[in-house]
Order: sequence, then structure tokens, then C-alpha cells
Amino acid sequence: MDISKAIAIVSGGASGLGNAVARRVVEEGGKVAILDVNEDQGIAAAEALGSSALFIQTDVSSEDEVNAAVSRASDAFGTVTFCVNCAGILGAGRVLGRDGPMPGKFFSRVIEVNLIGTFLLCKAAANQMQHNEPTEDGERGVIVNTASVAAFEGQVGQSAYSASKAGVAGMGLPLAREFSRIGVRVNTVAPGIFLTPMMESMPEHIQDSLAAQVPFPPRLGRPEEFADLVVYLYGNVMLNAETIRQDGAIRMQPK
Repeated sequence: MDISKAIAIVSGGASGLGNAVARRVVEEGGKVAILDVNEDQGIAAAEALGSSALFIQTDVSSEDEVNAAVSRASDAFGTVTFCVNCAGILGAGRVLGRDGPMPGKFFSRVIEVNLIGTFLLCKAAANQMQHNEPTEDGERGVIVNTASVAAFEGQVGQSAYSASKAGVAGMGLPLAREFSRIGVRVNTVAPGIFLTPMMESMPEHIQDSLAAQVPFPPRLGRPEEFADLVVYLYGNVMLNAETIRQDGAIRMQPK
């Protein structure tokens, strides 16, 4: 599909990887609705992109808010053709921590945002995409979800986060198979360690230590590189049901 004509929804689009995708879509001529819980950052992100961007404050774990956001985006720009799920929370913590066992609500909240939130936006977007006019190949839309290398090599303290991201990765194939009948592709990107605002807030020596763990290139990933891959996935119709590690060959150690 042609990115210059894309009508995109990007969750978590106010900062980090999601913001890089939103910026790239607009730079290429498309339009984007930025979904995020952070109102101040979301407004600023949309304003920076001009009339081709819209901010919609959204908690992706709320089905009503997600459905309303997709409808509002469609009313503003037209029916959605591109859905990118980047919203997520870390939820780091040991199951048996110093202050006692992890509360079930803590684990559940990570699942609600990272996994169920991704599912809800996939569902709402695909429900709209199925009514789009098909391309020559019969394509009506593209969904790209964000997992993590933690889905495959979760570290100590990442039980909730790893479970949520493994769920995102595992959901890709059955969604792609089901949505094939309506011409909607589903792919997943599993990033390694990227230089996001959260990472930039860490001391420089910690950033350097993490970067040194990446075999090649021996540095942190750049959000723009994530956006490059996501936009490529939008345009290549033969890529479907894939989970692509974008990690510089890193394999996370237990701690």
C-alpha cells in the first residue's frame, strides 16, 4: 500500500517509537491519529505535525475509548488503512520481591495495557478496514504490533512484561490468518534496546553498558530505524504474519 495515502492510527504515538512512526507517516504524506494517555505530550506531538495529525487521548485498555478513538480518527481523515500498536507499560518487578509477592492486580494491569490494549485496537481497526476499497492485490489495510525481545528472553523481574509481549507475538499469526479473508495483513516487530525517552533518562554509563551488549551495531537502536521498518511493512504486501526481531542480534541475559 502507498504510505503517502495512508490513514494511520498509532497508539503510544506521543513519544518514543510510536512518535517516530507518526512523524514518518506524515513526512511521507499520510495522515495520523495519535492515541496516547498523556494529554500534554499528545497535544504537543500532534501540533508539531500540523493539520495531518490529530491527538485523541485514549486508554487502550478501555474498549469504549478505543472504539471511540477509531471512529473519531475516521471522521477526521477517512477510513483507517494503517494501525500501529506502540502503547505499553514496563511493569518491572519480581514475583517474589523484597516487599512480598507481586499483587495480581499489578500483573493484570500490564496484560491489560500491553496485550489486551493491542487486541482491542487491532479489532477496532480491522472492523473499519474491512470496508475499504481493495487494492489490486485485494488489500484493505495493514496492522503492525509491537512485541519485544523480552517475549523470547525475559529477564528476572520481567514476568508480567514478557508474558504480555509474548502474547502480542503469539497473536500475530491467528489474526493474520483470520483477517486474510478481508485483505488485512498483520505483522509484529520485536525491538531490542532502543534510545527512547525512558532510556535517555538513564545515566550515560548505563546507556553505554546496555549498548555494549548489542553485537552489531554496538549501540542502542534509534526510533527512526523502528519507523523505517514499520513503514516498510506497510508497503510490502508479501510480508504477513511475521514477527521480526529488530535487535542487533542481542540475546538478553537472565539479569
